[in-house]
Amino acid sequence: MVAAAFPPIEVPGQGQLYARFVTSMGTMVARLEEHRAPNTVKNFVGLAMGTQEFQDPKTGKPTKRPYYDGLIFHRVIPKFMIQGGCPIGQGTGNPGYRFADEFHPELRHTGSGILSMANSGPNTNGSQFFICEVATPHLDNRHSVFGQVFLGNDIIPKITNTPTGPRDRPMKDVVLQKVEIFRSETVPTA
Repeated sequence: MVAAAFPPIEVPGQGQLYARFVTSMGTMVARLEEHRAPNTVKNFVGLAMGTQEFQDPKTGKPTKRPYYDGLIFHRVIPKFMIQGGCPIGQGTGNPGYRFADEFHPELRHTGSGILSMANSGPNTNGSQFFICEVATPHLDNRHSVFGQVFLGNDIIPKITNTPTGPRDRPMKDVVLQKVEIFRSETVPTA
């Protein structure tokens, strides 16, 4: 598995970069830290918009399309976090590449809404991410923070309190219907 080269972020408009997570349980909006976590944000935005090439888990062939649309939150833990971005919905899938951790001293797991990369060890980031329900300082300098949900924070505990089965997987799929990337000079309200 090779490290990825990320396409430039080409989102129309001016201002702050945001991600809107439209889920089967509601919508959340996160501010993305493109200046303090540039490679992590480029990867996430590229996958979300379909400009970052990845390996299709079914065919094994390189492809480009909106990666996250239709995936599930495969791991949810109350008073901890919700995790998604696995192409096979089991927590073991990836986009066919890995990239290095990216830590910034001002980006920490300080509370609800922190958006961070899930990984299996140092420098093993791919496509999986999680959103914290509470502060998780034990994850600082182990997982790359690249944004924060500031609208729809009430959706996080709705998802974490979903009944789960083995491996903290929701018994009823919580679907990430789509991730929309946009810029705005004013703070979004929905």
